[in-house]
Amino acid sequence: MSDLHPRHIVAASALIRNDKGEIALVKAERRGWELPGGQIEVGETLPAGLQREIFEECGIEVELGRLLHVRSNLSASIVVFLFQATYVSGELRPSDETPQVRWADSETALRLIKHPALQLNLRALLQEDAQVRYDAYQTDPFVLVETRAI
Repeated sequence: MSDLHPRHIVAASALIRNDKGEIALVKAERRGWELPGGQIEVGETLPAGLQREIFEECGIEVELGRLLHVRSNLSASIVVFLFQATYVSGELRPSDETPQVRWADSETALRLIKHPALQLNLRALLQEDAQVRYDAYQTDPFVLVETRAI
C-alpha cells in the first residue's frame, strides 16, 4: 500500500556574497564543498530557518534576497529553495557539521564543488538571470530529470 500523505524534507541554501564578490562555501563530510544551508525545522519560515542554518554552519549573519532556484532530489524526497544573500556580519568559522569554511571566487567555487547536482546548481545560480529555475534530479547515478524556468 502506498503512503497517501507524501512527505518531503524541506531545505534551503544561499548563494552568499561578501563585499569582494566572493562566495561563502562550507565543506560537509559526505557531500564535500557546497553552499551553506540545511533543513528547515517544523514551524520555521524558509528565511528564518535558512538564516539559522547559515549561522550554525559558518557563523555569519546574512541578508536574504530573492529566490533564485528550486531543486528537487527525487531519490531522497528533498526540496531545496536557494536564495541570493549578502554577507552582513560575523567571522566565517567552521562548525561540527562543517569542519571547513571559506570564501572563494566563482571559478574556485565551481572547481571545489564536486557533487554533480550541487555543481549544476551553482552554475545556474551564477548566470544571474531574472528567472527562477527549477531542477529535478535523481542520484546514484546523477540524472537530471527536468530543468525549466518558473
